[in-house]
Amino acid sequence: MGQPERKRNYSRKREAILKVVRSTTCHPTAEWVYRALKPEYPDLSLGTVYRNLTQFKADGVIASVSVVNGQERYDGNVKPHTHFVCSRCGAVLDIPGNFISESAVKSAAEKMGLEVVSSDVLLHGLCGKCRGEK
Repeated sequence: MGQPERKRNYSRKREAILKVVRSTTCHPTAEWVYRALKPEYPDLSLGTVYRNLTQFKADGVIASVSVVNGQERYDGNVKPHTHFVCSRCGAVLDIPGNFISESAVKSAAEKMGLEVVSSDVLLHGLCGKCRGEK
């Protein structure tokens, strides 16, 4: 009787991890996801969060934005868009739109003999808040 319950809990935790990543625009870290879910799932481990995020990323249901201040940041929005990372505070922001045309990617791939399966644009600089603190 213990096994079916464990499997159901695992599935509920897995669903909760995906739901919390998709429900925020803060581009969370694994630790952020863990802290958000720990009160509801006291037996949740950080390892479980990392394993599930890695699997979700491999399955293409979430994306990895970048490593910011030593921690990987995730995005539940897998539709094409650009990210901005603040060099001072580490904020990660979504910027709507595509900054590289499909034809430019195709042309570069053909010139270099590459097969491009995806492309990402990551902008760096100072966010509005940090610019105001200069």
